[in-house]
Amino acid sequence: MVSSMGTPFGSPSPDMAVYVISVAAELTGLHPQTLRAYERMGLITPGRTGGGGRRYSHRDLELLREIADLTSAGIGIEGVRRILQLDNQVTALRARNDELAAELAATREALRQALAAARSSSPNKLPVLRGPDPGQSLMVWRRSR
Repeated sequence: MVSSMGTPFGSPSPDMAVYVISVAAELTGLHPQTLRAYERMGLITPGRTGGGGRRYSHRDLELLREIADLTSAGIGIEGVRRILQLDNQVTALRARNDELAAELAATREALRQALAAARSSSPNKLPVLRGPDPGQSLMVWRRSR
């Protein structure tokens, strides 16, 4: 069975803050004071209850494990902070690259369809394709023989 949130019943979404600090500490192998220190340093931002209690999500736990791995490898907090920033940049760039690749594929398909239509209606005349923004167009020229 799946909940209205798209996750199986009994398992919260990865971003849902459900773990209290003691459980998060136990699951990550860190001391609760370490979790509080990472929060003070700005490395993690747990959710809060109405009463101010910390709640950690599954993604928070993964981040805490990554921070612990980096610090145990001898990387200082500022190095950890920079690595996390770079990881976030890589993730954002990958998402943007995927968007651009999809846009390119759609543009190529539109051009292919326009060329096929132009060849069937007028073999010597190529179409002008309009871009998604007003004023953008792409004109394809073919040299006369």
